[in-house]
Amino acid sequence: MLTRREAVTTIGATIITAGAGAAVAAPRRRDVLVFGHRGASALRPEHTLASYAKAIADGADYIEPDLVCTKDGVLVARHENNIVQTTDVASRPEFAARKTARTVDGQSQEGWFVEDFTLAELKTLRAIERLPLLRPANAAMNGQFDIPTWQEIIDFTASQAAARGRPVGLVPELKHSTYFHAIGLPLEDRFLASLSGHEYTRRCPLEIQSFEIANLKYLRAKLGRPAHIRLMQLVEPAAGKPADVVAAGSGPSYADMVKPAGLADVAVYADVIAPPTRAIIPLAADGRLGQPTSLVADAHKAGLLVHVWTFRPENFFLAADFREGADPAFRNEAGSVREMQAYIKAGIDGFFSDDPGLGKKALATL
Repeated sequence: MLTRREAVTTIGATIITAGAGAAVAAPRRRDVLVFGHRGASALRPEHTLASYAKAIADGADYIEPDLVCTKDGVLVARHENNIVQTTDVASRPEFAARKTARTVDGQSQEGWFVEDFTLAELKTLRAIERLPLLRPANAAMNGQFDIPTWQEIIDFTASQAAARGRPVGLVPELKHSTYFHAIGLPLEDRFLASLSGHEYTRRCPLEIQSFEIANLKYLRAKLGRPAHIRLMQLVEPAAGKPADVVAAGSGPSYADMVKPAGLADVAVYADVIAPPTRAIIPLAADGRLGQPTSLVADAHKAGLLVHVWTFRPENFFLAADFREGADPAFRNEAGSVREMQAYIKAGIDGFFSDDPGLGKKALATL
């Protein structure tokens, strides 16, 4: 008799070939998947078609669009609804009056917010690099790319999959669900309509992720358990509680969710637990990798896959074991590969990387 995890793995490894429209299960790499984090955001400005194209060309199994909603109800790809760090909106005098302050998921911030713009207005803006000091080569591309819609990303991914003769998965994150619901722009039904409305998303590998709980439970109730779709519960154990739990006034913290009892609760509605890397192997006092926690084993025992976030190749982000020299912006490919390999050896089932090409190299050379 298969355990829950063996069943999940078996389903994930199966390709149903009953016809051209058949479901295509998630590709496997020694049971470890590589997710292009915001595309290949170490090499192109994040959440642009150029970034997704680079991730696919470099072998990513999935690409990640973070989804937020425009004033006129269109899902677009931005890491946050505040677009001040990732677009040139601050330099556009026609939108100067829209600068404002908002509290989003309990955090007060100032800037320009996607829900104050129509899609047509957003399409006049251009992407800029979010980390220009660490990624000057990306900053040199400022102004070249627009903000893609979710529909455009699906179309683009479908065309890339067809051209390359392999499935390319999508791992969309629904951002700020409780916030968007409160302002009259709920994400979930718009998102569900997009999945059923496109031939590719009716069969391609999909992992739908959120830091909130209620939206994943809603999606599970609506979607059931089709073979090509997984739900991913993002957690950040050091960050308190999910926004929907805070709004409801009761519910688990992220720290509760990564304990054995919490993982069992997550497994009722989700297939994947997605913690930050340091929840799997934390840093010691000297900044080097310490001893692995029990989280991978505990999650597997609960029947959950473990997909971690996020590996980045610059010295600034690496554990001290793997840094080279003193320049925080140094692109340390060898160190990044070795860091990813340490986590792969710890038993993870997949990982997000800002440079998925290095992620594939880490697997190939392990």
